[in-house]
Amino acid sequence: MRIHRLEISAFGPFAGTEQIDFDRLSAHGLFLLNGPTGAGKTSVLDAICFALYGSVPGARQDGKRLRSDHAETGAEPRVTCEFSARGRHFEVSRAPAWDKPSSRGKNGFTVQQANTLLRERVDGVWVEKSGRNDEAGAEITDVLGMNRDQFTRVVMLPQGDFAAFLRSKAADRLDLLQSLFGTQRFEAVEAELSRKAQLARAELASLNSQLELLLARAEAETAALELDTAEAPDGTDADGRLAWLKTQTAAAAADRKEAAVAAELLRAGHAATLDAATSRAARQARLDAALARRSAAEASASALTLKADQLGLHRKAEVLSGQLQAVVQAEAAEELAAAAMAGAARELDAAAAADPELVALRTAGTEDATGSGAPTGARATAALRTVLGDLRSVRAVLNAGLPNEEKLSGLKARDARLSQALGGLRGARDAAQGTSDALRAESETLLAGLRPLEELAAEVQLRVKEAESAEELVIMVGRYAAAETACLAVTERRGRARDGHQERRQHWLDLREERLANAAAELASQLRAGVPCAVCGSTDHPLPAPAAASALAVAEAEQAAEHACAEAEAALAAVERDLADAQREVAVLAAQGGTTAAEDARLDAVLARDRAAEAVRAADDLAASRARQSALEEEIAAAGRAAAAAVSDIAQTESTIVAVREQAVSLELALNELRAGHPTLGERIAALDGATAVLERTDTARARLETAQTRTAEALTSLEQALPAAGFDSAGSARAVLLPADVAAALEAEIRAGQDEAARIGELFASEDVTLAAQERETDGPVAGDVVPALRLEYEAAERFARDTALASGLAGKSVQTLGRIAADYAALAEAGRAPRDRAALLAAVADAARGAGDNTYRMSLNTYVLAARLEQVALAASERLTGMSDGRYTLQHTDAKAARGAKSGLGLEVVDEWTGQRRDTATLSGGESFMASLALALGLADVVQQESGGVDIETLFVDEGFGSLDEQALEQVMDALEGLRDGGRVVGLVSHVGEMKQRIGTQLQVLKGRNGSTLHIADDANG
Repeated sequence: MRIHRLEISAFGPFAGTEQIDFDRLSAHGLFLLNGPTGAGKTSVLDAICFALYGSVPGARQDGKRLRSDHAETGAEPRVTCEFSARGRHFEVSRAPAWDKPSSRGKNGFTVQQANTLLRERVDGVWVEKSGRNDEAGAEITDVLGMNRDQFTRVVMLPQGDFAAFLRSKAADRLDLLQSLFGTQRFEAVEAELSRKAQLARAELASLNSQLELLLARAEAETAALELDTAEAPDGTDADGRLAWLKTQTAAAAADRKEAAVAAELLRAGHAATLDAATSRAARQARLDAALARRSAAEASASALTLKADQLGLHRKAEVLSGQLQAVVQAEAAEELAAAAMAGAARELDAAAAADPELVALRTAGTEDATGSGAPTGARATAALRTVLGDLRSVRAVLNAGLPNEEKLSGLKARDARLSQALGGLRGARDAAQGTSDALRAESETLLAGLRPLEELAAEVQLRVKEAESAEELVIMVGRYAAAETACLAVTERRGRARDGHQERRQHWLDLREERLANAAAELASQLRAGVPCAVCGSTDHPLPAPAAASALAVAEAEQAAEHACAEAEAALAAVERDLADAQREVAVLAAQGGTTAAEDARLDAVLARDRAAEAVRAADDLAASRARQSALEEEIAAAGRAAAAAVSDIAQTESTIVAVREQAVSLELALNELRAGHPTLGERIAALDGATAVLERTDTARARLETAQTRTAEALTSLEQALPAAGFDSAGSARAVLLPADVAAALEAEIRAGQDEAARIGELFASEDVTLAAQERETDGPVAGDVVPALRLEYEAAERFARDTALASGLAGKSVQTLGRIAADYAALAEAGRAPRDRAALLAAVADAARGAGDNTYRMSLNTYVLAARLEQVALAASERLTGMSDGRYTLQHTDAKAARGAKSGLGLEVVDEWTGQRRDTATLSGGESFMASLALALGLADVVQQESGGVDIETLFVDEGFGSLDEQALEQVMDALEGLRDGGRVVGLVSHVGEMKQRIGTQLQVLKGRNGSTLHIADDANG
């Protein structure tokens, strides 16, 4: 890349138009950019960077301040740079945004937007490439192969930055190297590896969760057997524990089956001893027992009713417990905020009485500082915030006015000099006025008509581009509205899918709990009349366990519910992916301006089209007017060039005097008004800062109090709205019926026990035996004697024992079958998870190593590893130049030595002293040695970045300052190294004001500083 020509107008310190012929400077290979401090040496480099990239380096990026303060009011700031790269020839012209004088604009100015024109020379003709800022910037970046940061570090070598880079810690070098070499793709690889490792861990966690669920089902299945687990394997050996559970469950099932057979034989023996008489006596006994239980239940019925009523009131009040607690907390917070507000109000009252800046607060009144809600409180708040805003505005105005105090004295001195010069000019004007007055009047009239046309014609391209952009925005607004509507629809679908998934999951869990709790009923559901029991072998099934539904139906329903839950979960995941895509589309369109109001976008497009048409018409009118103006100018030139020159000089001088005096008077009045009785602006700013701090603290306290009051009111409103629905007329009545949790639980247990007892009594009186006993008692009377009850008690005991053992035996057999299925499922799932487990371990290890963790002992991430390789190349390239600069003493060497205390390694630099063979830290170099090392590092980095940018040939380099720290010998060696760059075909510009440099380098670009701005001058051996 080679720069051929640079033109600077009203930019930085340059008030007029300055042109730099870099081809002339390049003919010598090495030139010096010099000038006094503040003249604008760095501004020349800024102009090059602005022309190519539309911004300048560092803190000077604010485009609104790029325009020269020395330039004429209507002068447009512009930089034009002609350069060649990759065998192509370009010219780019840029103007920053600036305020142009206009009678129709706000405050007398109208904002001129930044504009760009990129042209390429093809076959000797300039061809326009782009008139848009972003398109031109992208084209130049592609041609140069460097972005702005890379360009300013590779072409304009900033010695201060590389000195800091040379001495900084290894970790601090990462940002610069990454911005230059663009290794973000390796960070993306690290992120992708981490993402895949997380997905693998999530998959493994899901697998482990399923295994844990199977193991928990096995534990729950055997819980009723009450196995002795003292010698069982613990949960870490899941396979061993499952095998132990199967063995022990099978043994327990066999024992219980033998016990059930023995119990049934015992029951049959007792039944044989009962004859018809004992059967009748037994029925009579059951009748007496039933009558006694019914009497006891009837006696406790009224107490149970009262307890049920008390529990019902508690359940209603329990719904309001959250709102009641919220009210208490909100009221406590409001008290604290009120106390803080009172303290702030006292501080404000004291400040308002002592500070004249707060007179507005004293006028409005601050008596309601606590913000109680009275009208005076609202007025005080408004007054406080109004005064606070006024003080901040005044503070900004005062800061802006500080430079004007020094500027005023300069204006007065300039007025005196201009007045003296005006006297001499008036004498020359009187002698040269003559016959040219009439022609000049006509010319001025025509010029007055040309200026508006020129302004409009200059904006033709800009306004056409604005119209195209406005049309694109209208289209974007329509796309955004459609995308937002689609996103809302997907959001509603996601809500419905989430609710459906939660409902189906809860239904599945309820059915599973029901099946586990209904194991006895599941066994009883398999009994058939006349068919022997699978457990005891009896064909008589007197009291099978009741069930609300078929156990088989419950199991089938559970499987169906589990399948439905899985389908709902998959549907929810699909909808959430759709929602993410829709939200991403909305965000992209919003970033492109889609949130603009549709009507505003349409009106803007219409206005932009009208403005473009107006500019085109003005361009046509301008061509005709300029033809007439050319003829008139020839007549004026022939009539009186001498008179025109004198009048022009007088007019310019008088205009300057008027402007200077107006500025001086305006500045004097403005400064007196801004001081407001204070000796200086600085003292008034200090007073304003104190008053602003008091107001800000008061406003913060008031805002906190208002927030607390709002929360209290919301909590009370929520409670009041919930009270009627819960059946209470006040918060006190709700608190009165609330019960402690243990009391409520005890009441509920008592009520449930009473209800269960009533149900059992009803079933008892409905039985055949009790009904027959009642009939027998009516006809035959009661059975007397103690033998029959005793026999009956023995029989009932044997019967209960036989029934319990049979049930236990059946449940144990069912558990053996279930455990077999669970063990098979566990083994299959564990085998299927072996590959995901190995993959998760591998991905975790690779991801940890890529981000500098795990077994990565150097704690060097993948991105750092790549940058370390680049830094090693930079150190080698820099050492080639540093060896020559230091007379063969020093070289730079990259080191990846492991950092102390676990810090990340890989980007270390050390200097090698070839005279002693010792390696030492770069921070130990002296000032001159540090400059040489940083210069060599910058040049080496430029070479490596050039190679990394696809072999872009960097033919023009600028080296900025630092030569003053070198002694005579070191300067000689550095100059030899720079001469070597020139011999390689490069053009090197040195930025320095060191006197010896001026003597050594004959070709110079001189920056001359003056009161009316800086100018540029090229001096070489042929032209001083």
